Amino acid sequence: MAGTNKLAVITGASAGIGFELAKICAEEGYDLIIAADQAKIEDAADQFRRSGNDVKTLQADLATLDGVDRLYDLVKADGRPVDVLMANAGHGLGHGFLDQDFNEIQHVVDTNVTGTIYLVHKIGRDMRSRNEGKILFTGSIAGFMPGSFQAVYNATKAFVDSFAFALRNELEDTEVTVTCLMPGATDTEFFERADMMDTSVGQAKKDDPAMVARVGYDAMMRGDGDIVSGWKNKLQSAIANVTPAGILASQHRKMAEPGSGN
Repeated sequence: MAGTNKLAVITGASAGIGFELAKICAEEGYDLIIAADQAKIEDAADQFRRSGNDVKTLQADLATLDGVDRLYDLVKADGRPVDVLMANAGHGLGHGFLDQDFNEIQHVVDTNVTGTIYLVHKIGRDMRSRNEGKILFTGSIAGFMPGSFQAVYNATKAFVDSFAFALRNELEDTEVTVTCLMPGATDTEFFERADMMDTSVGQAKKDDPAMVARVGYDAMMRGDGDIVSGWKNKLQSAIANVTPAGILASQHRKMAEPGSGN
């Protein structure tokens, strides 16, 4: 039985920025459909239900079209329109490109790019049909710079950042808004999962995911096109826009090369 509250769909909601985005939505009175590839999505749901919200969960690999189809089926079974879609699922991969396992490379591309745009294609069409809805992408300032020793991840985020701006423009004559949240290094499981704990960026102080999520949520509610969280990241992104790519790649190497944190 569908509830009467507005509905938010959040991917990658078991931890990190996605968890904090879902938490904010719960506090703001949304019912939730949340998905992640980890079993602890159920623990996250238990926390969100304390606000009295209806929370449906799906543990699925959103790198696969089947995983996204299962999530969309859950949305359709709920019977309500999606008011907010937060396309947050994503992960990274450290080390040199030629030293990485290609199956892991493919999974990063399929999670960050293919699964993300497939879900947005499905739910975005529904939003356009009723001329209402909000979409938030979790991009990254990593998309502004060539990511030496994190090359595939940064390239996927460059795609997401660019795609979000393009989709926003295509929908400018509708009431569907598209916002791209572009955080910097954030204190989540990201660097551990990417095997980057021995790097300079892996060991550096990072932003609070709750702060990042709040900045993104507020920007989405205002209908902003993009938001970079944190003044240091704003400065870094501004510098990146006027710095040659070769220099950016060298700077990124210092942050992400294995052993740089020793």
